[in-house]
Amino acid sequence: MPAGTHGFYDFQTSKMTINYARLKNWPFRDVEQSYTEKDCMLYALGLGLGYDPMDERQLGFVYEKNLKTLPTMAVVLGYPGFWVKDQASGIDWVRIVHGEQALTVHRALPVAGTVVGRTRIRAVVDKGKDKGALLVQQRTLHDKASGALLATIDHVTFCRADGGFSELPDDGPRGGDPAPPPKPAVPESAPEAVCDLPTLPQAALIYRLCADNNPLHAEPAVAKAAGFPRPILHGLATYGVAGHAILKTCCDYEPARLKSIGVRFSAPVFPGETIRTEMWRRGSQVQFRARVLERDLVVLSHGTAEVLP
Repeated sequence: MPAGTHGFYDFQTSKMTINYARLKNWPFRDVEQSYTEKDCMLYALGLGLGYDPMDERQLGFVYEKNLKTLPTMAVVLGYPGFWVKDQASGIDWVRIVHGEQALTVHRALPVAGTVVGRTRIRAVVDKGKDKGALLVQQRTLHDKASGALLATIDHVTFCRADGGFSELPDDGPRGGDPAPPPKPAVPESAPEAVCDLPTLPQAALIYRLCADNNPLHAEPAVAKAAGFPRPILHGLATYGVAGHAILKTCCDYEPARLKSIGVRFSAPVFPGETIRTEMWRRGSQVQFRARVLERDLVVLSHGTAEVLP
């Protein structure tokens, strides 16, 4: 397949190669999604809310009386799907990993309604032939009825096998964007606050009903084929648990006080493990990381959040 508008063919590796111009102008369609109060409660249950049946602050997210929506639920709404599997992207989708995730909250999510997700590619970064590439997607989430902007979601994918696309012989525009600024590492001092939250053994089976239904999170055979001893928890579920920890520790379970949260993914979590979120407060800014206690392993790093007083 010669060079064309759908991608470039690398004759040395016999694979499609990223077409920078095409990716930057990928024709995403608006994604309209309706959700109900039950969906809000199911999302919260997937993250473990309600594990203490006597904590009425948690009950507010899993019970219809005075129901509230978790801010991090925005990351599972209006998602454009697994579009990188399209051969025209030139991406080796089998070898991609979720690198970073960030959410900025502009308005509180209603407990039920219809939203519209609009996705664009912000950057395609060539780290080098043997170092992979970064794909930075941005999605804005809008309330369909009013048109109001509810949230902005940034999603960084590490394309491990797709570096070097800007270094190919020049028979067409290649391009490449500068890398986004690195997220700050947490302080070396002891954390100022710690929050331990359990995850259910069936957490991935609940969470997949809200979002990603990849069998990696359900079927033991698929997990073993991917190199894991058993199904793993979704990265965005781990992200949501850390969001719960910050909401509990820094916001007294008031969703309107959590304005943004971003992380880098470091390692997977197995359902049933305990996630400890370690936090450092600097005014309205919170730096954090998360580790699983059972393996003493950092699973989220370079975490930042903004909270209101």
